[in-house]
Amino acid sequence: MSCDSDPYVFTTDTLPSDPRFLPPLANGLLGWRVYNNIMHMGSVYNGEAGLCHRADVPCPLAVRVETEEPAQHTYSLDTQTGIFTHTLSFANVTASQSLYSHRFYPNLMVMEVLLVREGTSEEPATVNLVSAFAPQSKDIVFESGPDYKGGSHIHGQTSSAEIPGGSCPKVHLIWTPVPSTLTLPQEQTQARWGFFLVVANSLDFAEAGFDQGLNLIATGNLRPSHEKAWKELWLQSKVEVVGSDNLCKALIGCMFYLLSAFPSIHDTSSSFGGVSPGGLSNGGDGQDYWGHVFWDQDIWMYPGIALFYPKLARSVLEYRVRTIDGAKDNAQKQGYKGLKFPWESAVSGREVCPEDIYGQQEIHINGDVTLAFQHYLYLSEDLSMFREGRGSEVIYGVADYWASRVTWDPQEQKYHLIGVMPPDEYYYNVNNSVYTNAVAKLSLQFAVDLAELLQHPAPKEWQLVADHLKIPFDQESQYHPEYDGYTKGQPVKQADTVMLGYPLGLMMPPEVRRNDLEAYEPVTDPNGPAMTWGMFAIGWLELGEAERAQRLLEKCFKNIKGPFQVWTESSDGSGAVNFLTGMGGFLQAVLFGFTGFRVQKESLAFSPMLPPDICELCVRGVNYLGRPMDWLFRKDEICIILKEQAGGAGNTKPYNLQVVLKASGVTIPLPPGQPVTFPREPGCIRKVDSTSSCWPL
Repeated sequence: MSCDSDPYVFTTDTLPSDPRFLPPLANGLLGWRVYNNIMHMGSVYNGEAGLCHRADVPCPLAVRVETEEPAQHTYSLDTQTGIFTHTLSFANVTASQSLYSHRFYPNLMVMEVLLVREGTSEEPATVNLVSAFAPQSKDIVFESGPDYKGGSHIHGQTSSAEIPGGSCPKVHLIWTPVPSTLTLPQEQTQARWGFFLVVANSLDFAEAGFDQGLNLIATGNLRPSHEKAWKELWLQSKVEVVGSDNLCKALIGCMFYLLSAFPSIHDTSSSFGGVSPGGLSNGGDGQDYWGHVFWDQDIWMYPGIALFYPKLARSVLEYRVRTIDGAKDNAQKQGYKGLKFPWESAVSGREVCPEDIYGQQEIHINGDVTLAFQHYLYLSEDLSMFREGRGSEVIYGVADYWASRVTWDPQEQKYHLIGVMPPDEYYYNVNNSVYTNAVAKLSLQFAVDLAELLQHPAPKEWQLVADHLKIPFDQESQYHPEYDGYTKGQPVKQADTVMLGYPLGLMMPPEVRRNDLEAYEPVTDPNGPAMTWGMFAIGWLELGEAERAQRLLEKCFKNIKGPFQVWTESSDGSGAVNFLTGMGGFLQAVLFGFTGFRVQKESLAFSPMLPPDICELCVRGVNYLGRPMDWLFRKDEICIILKEQAGGAGNTKPYNLQVVLKASGVTIPLPPGQPVTFPREPGCIRKVDSTSSCWPL
């Protein structure tokens, strides 16, 4: 890597003036922006239907360390350990405050303070702990409970359920009280204090978590167990470039914040509440999309994580499975069969979008959800997710919805989807959004294929609609209009039609792909959401135009706010903060653009194209069919190391893999543990024995 200082540590001597750009610390269950007096817990929402939002939970660790004497300050976020540290140097004393959301024990948040004296002194050294904590919330009525083993305790429940007659989530907080000062006695050279908070849905779980925290402190394993869990995560993925310090740091930031939004790879609770655009640290009332889950999770954030972490990928699918009943209710309310996943989702799967039109018309969400399931099956061949895991119910339910939602046009002899809103939300009540129809066609075909695989009788209309669903195309201009009646040159909010090539993989000649990119790039809102330019960059990389792709990708850097690499939705700093959607799009531009990776039915294709200033790209831990592998892309060659068998997800079994080069058809075995190097050209990874495929021959 080209970075001189450690690119995994973001350091500054001044905090950002806008507190929104302070680093979020999350672990898939708890999310908090450092120093903020408010935090959030996954799946804890307040408000009914369109008023539903993440419930604000007060944070007892909202503490700043200050000194009476002038001090030199350093603030750092170590992304390899997930620890934020504030260091103060004064007189001959160094004070360090460390904050983290525990990566292995997700109900725990921790603050540690260390005072170290250099040399001897006749005076004690004291720091002030200035707390912003107040045991109250506008969403939860808290009351005090009895102390537990020296820990303070408050508990309450949200004031309003997500659905009428539903239960209101309960929240218990137990924490070690934080004093107003800490003192290093004159006879000591150093002292350390540990404070922790437990947040849980019941008193039993809160007390068990507090016992766990006390035990971890007693055994000296509180911080080591957290750092070990982060180390384990990073060992399974790494995306590093040589040639651009900015890109190197941005990629690390994206991976860190995205991983922070997901549960532990050891989590077995089945309580993961999905990923919202601003993550767990944001999403209160009227803020950052209320903490709801959108297509952002399935289309933008999921692919970059699924490429490395089958278990985390599966947790996204399991979240959608848990919302099946709500999706069924949504479809029935619209007058259709099957499942209609909500445009904005919380816990139940019922629509919680504040404005009805999005839930009614932005129906491409159904295809976005099933595309994630398809992606997972192609990467893992884990059929247990679709059998025992009820994934097949999702796929078949969405197919039933499409089949009942289409209308037949006898003049065109095509099925139409009318009255929709495309991903480009500048337009609504349009007919035949090209993205919506294409993703519907894709999910219908996947339903037919999956039914055959699982020997499930598939209704004939699934294939019939898939074969005859209109995909708008302008023969004269040889491009895809965004919807029926779209006029070339009309402004566009964000990536929409350009996503036909990736991630949808709609087959088209290179000139049509180019025409789509050239039609929409100049009319796309420059202040639109951050994920857009990554999709354009992938398109240009497909066409071999690396410099043009790089110029578009560089636009994303305007959305990254230093020093902690926190993204905003819009380049002017407005919109959602810690915008994971933008990070996901940016990460995909590298993971699927620079590499040319495409997850296909029986292979993992690659077609690398590096921008001029990148001389090397290292992608470690790509997990295909349960076999992790490390990739090194250079200008003229590719090197792959297949790791020793680590096991995949569900019922997958180890396969022998090989490289198949596209132009020559040359096959190269991939023996575990041995580097295999070959000239840079397109190809794919396949099983050596094609008869072992899970797909019907």
